[in-house]
Amino acid sequence: MLQQNGRLSSIAAQKLKAKMTLYMPLFKACTTLRSVTLLHAHLIVRGLQKDTLASTKLIESYSQIGSVHSLRLIFDTFPNPDSFMWGVLIKCHVWNGLFQEAISVYHDMLESLGELNEFIFPSVLRACSAINDLRQGKKVHARILKSGFESDPVVETSLLSLYGETGCLYNARKVFDAMSTRDVVSWSSILSTYVHNGQASEGLEIFRKMVREGVEIDSVTMLSVAEACGELGLSRVGKSSHGYVVRRNIGSDHEALGSSLVAMYGKFGDLCSAEKLFCNGVYQSVSSWTALISSYNQNGYYLEALGTFIEMLECKVEINSVTLMNVVCSCARLGWLREGKSVHGYVIRNNVDLDKDFLRSSLIDLYANCGHLRYGRQVFDATQDKHVISWNILISGYVRAQMADEALSLFLEMLIEGILADSFALASALSACGIIGLSELGCQIHCLIIKTNLQNEFLENALIDMYSKCGFINSSIRIFHDTQKGSVITWNSMVCGFSQNGYSKEALSLFDEMYAKCLDMDEVTFLSVIQACSNLGFIDKGKWIHHKLIIFGVRKDMYIDTALANMYARCGDLQMARRVFDKMTERSIVSWSSMIGSYAMHGHIDDCISVFNRMVELGIKPNDVTFMNILSACSHAGYVEKGKFYFNSMVKDFGMTPNSEHYACLVDLLSRAGDLSGAYEVINSMPFPADASVWGALVNGCRIHNRMDFLKSIKKDLVNMDADDSGYYTLLSNVYAEGGKWNEFTMVKSKMISRHLKKAPGYSMIEIEPNS
Repeated sequence: MLQQNGRLSSIAAQKLKAKMTLYMPLFKACTTLRSVTLLHAHLIVRGLQKDTLASTKLIESYSQIGSVHSLRLIFDTFPNPDSFMWGVLIKCHVWNGLFQEAISVYHDMLESLGELNEFIFPSVLRACSAINDLRQGKKVHARILKSGFESDPVVETSLLSLYGETGCLYNARKVFDAMSTRDVVSWSSILSTYVHNGQASEGLEIFRKMVREGVEIDSVTMLSVAEACGELGLSRVGKSSHGYVVRRNIGSDHEALGSSLVAMYGKFGDLCSAEKLFCNGVYQSVSSWTALISSYNQNGYYLEALGTFIEMLECKVEINSVTLMNVVCSCARLGWLREGKSVHGYVIRNNVDLDKDFLRSSLIDLYANCGHLRYGRQVFDATQDKHVISWNILISGYVRAQMADEALSLFLEMLIEGILADSFALASALSACGIIGLSELGCQIHCLIIKTNLQNEFLENALIDMYSKCGFINSSIRIFHDTQKGSVITWNSMVCGFSQNGYSKEALSLFDEMYAKCLDMDEVTFLSVIQACSNLGFIDKGKWIHHKLIIFGVRKDMYIDTALANMYARCGDLQMARRVFDKMTERSIVSWSSMIGSYAMHGHIDDCISVFNRMVELGIKPNDVTFMNILSACSHAGYVEKGKFYFNSMVKDFGMTPNSEHYACLVDLLSRAGDLSGAYEVINSMPFPADASVWGALVNGCRIHNRMDFLKSIKKDLVNMDADDSGYYTLLSNVYAEGGKWNEFTMVKSKMISRHLKKAPGYSMIEIEPNS
């Protein structure tokens, strides 16, 4: 009986197998979800859905069309899935980007089957590398060793990719060295691992070893070689590699290799070769167009980049997120907000993924560079999963716009979100602390840098700058002495720190040390020491520095020329100051204002007015400082009518609102001329309360003209004026003393004592035995 039943089962199995053989062509023909679903329903009707072969084929079909849900339903209803079914399920999750779910399925498989085959591991390792889970990857590696599959070529290559993509160079090299046989895939994998992890030189050495050992080079290998040459700027090696590709006819129709070579020439700055290679390409794909646009951007040819993009649109080439990112970058560097908004609109209309290839970060950078941080913040807030680059760009945008409070609030929000701040974010936060003098938070950030072991030259320079701007020059000096002082930026930070805090002699001493050590010096170095000479009145030292500036061939710019003209003027050499000013190829409003202020300082009122009129004739709009200089000049020269004219012109002709300093100049002008009543009327007409400088100008006028009677009439205003300016109280007490008003004198002195104010001692400075 048992024998008969066994024979019947065998016959049934053969019939079932014959039936399934008839369905095999149908499985191959089903390429859509609808067709696979119809076939699945047909198998259920025929009672074939639980057959191992049928279930396996259904799982394969659903996997190929990416229907993870349907695949999972079949898998969960099958009584005893084998390792092949588990493998297909894991692979399907990986294909559809469900990497964490793939790892969960792998763990379920371990519990269910215990033993695994070698076909499972490549998919699991791919999932680990995709989510950058090195810890889980190492556990899978341990399981591979335990199962004895470490010598399988596919598994070895997958391990190599895992360690390479997670940045674990040591383990990647260890796996590579242990491989029994190395094909071109494994060689290319270790080569790209070094290149993508910032070890381009080592990557090229591996390529040389490949050539020596006679490994057949393919297009994937040369793609990494081109990238390495571009990163290192090795134009000669890069051209030689290109020649090797042409001679061996490697990847002549390989799209990625052609694009990589275009990008390589772009990094060399050889745009002629990049254009020639692009034009001679077998076919121009989206990647080659994008590579050419990127090459233009890298070399500052933003208009050419946008022109290429327009040509790309005319050729109806499909645009991807990398292309759009480069176009947005071009608009940002040109400051073209309107065109950048147009690209943003294209992204929205075509449902382009903003979070792919850092497109969102590029848009934030666009709005930050164009001064529309509100739009940048809206783009930033529109995503839940914010990348650290987006945080960095927005924080630095706030810093550049001098919006330090907003920058620090965003930085703290970043930390609260649990995002680890990198060097760029920390440096931006330190700059924000320096802008508003928030030394306490700056110290806390310094502690965070030490705690997270992120100390590097970039952050050390930011710390020197922050402490200097907050007035803690000793802290800056300590950090400076503890650094390697390798770059000119470090020295510049310290020289600027000394200069900003009034330690001009120390700034010059540090410059002399740089000169004695033959260290590199740039525009920032010379700008800082020229300002130091200006503060000290060291004209001979200033001339010596001017001479060295020319000898060293440092590129002079508008800022250096303005500083030189200002230095000569403050040191009394107006003729040389004017010579420097006249030779400037480009002048900003700061340059004009400085020259006007120089003439005003030395009482050359006619020259002062002449320069002002010339500036206006050239269409340059004066600013607050310009008018303050011209009003001050009129005041000291007694040009009352001209002073009134320029004050009124400021409002009527240029639409500017006078500030307290402008009113102080006008009050001083009228007071010096004896029109105390007119000066008092100006004070009463001010749209805001007068400060110590305004009242001080009126008091000084009373002193010049010995008008104690007028001083008495405004006594109530003077006494009730709330100020912490020791100069104002000193002037007022001296006037009362000179007029014999000892009660008032005592009252003013008592007020100074109650406010803990002291008279600032005066001093004079001369240069003795100047350095040469």
